[in-house]
Amino acid sequence: MATSRESADQAQNDLNPHRAEELERAAAHTTDMLRQREIALDGRETPAELDDLLTAVQRFEQAVEARGGDLFVNMPDSTDPQRREFVVPSRGEGEPVGRYIARIQQAMVELSHRE
Repeated sequence: MATSRESADQAQNDLNPHRAEELERAAAHTTDMLRQREIALDGRETPAELDDLLTAVQRFEQAVEARGGDLFVNMPDSTDPQRREFVVPSRGEGEPVGRYIARIQQAMVELSHRE
């Protein structure tokens, strides 16, 4: 028996036969944006997880910029970042996306409480 989510997805697919292709293109674009930011991906992330992860990273970046940070020098591979807390946390090997997003959000909260 299909869940209500599966039924809703099928209804959307019936209305738009190109939906799967559009979702795939959107996920590829989001993957590219995350990789440009040096965010580790393992290829098992769902389109929704990719979207949530990009949103979390972008919010973290906004918090860094609000504190006067420069995103260019505060990349994950920066050998000499302005401030270590301006660098988005690295994803642990095998770390679930939800847990990683929570750590990014926590880092953003900590950043907003620093002087």
